[in-house]
Amino acid sequence: MKYRNDPDPVPLEIALEKVCFLIIKAREFDVKEEDTDPDTGSNPTDDGEVTVLEDTADDPVEEELRSLIDDLSIEEQIDLVAICWLGRDDANAAWADIRAQAAEAHNRHTASYLLGDPLLSDHLAEGLAALGHSCEDVERQYL
Repeated sequence: MKYRNDPDPVPLEIALEKVCFLIIKAREFDVKEEDTDPDTGSNPTDDGEVTVLEDTADDPVEEELRSLIDDLSIEEQIDLVAICWLGRDDANAAWADIRAQAAEAHNRHTASYLLGDPLLSDHLAEGLAALGHSCEDVERQYL
């Protein structure tokens, strides 16, 4: 296995910057909570703009994430799922085996599958770390 203690990062089909950007966006999505006042008539400024943290059917963060994932190539989507699986500690095999399993399981529902993971950002970050990658430099660019 080539994880955690190996100094050379595992090469990926998906660019590290793409995964890191998805992690940043997934963190925005992960903090959403149930819509507690669907018919609010208040002004967002008056209520501290807390409604941006409510999960709604037309959530722009979810739409952006879904679009970003759907626009990835099949190979990139396979890597993304495999990275997530690795981050969940679902995998006890070598990267090549995990990726092969993700390739076998691939279908057109990748975005829905990944967005159904309530800890998507954590799982992707942990998976990248296990492969010797870090988002530290990319996060500095966007945050």
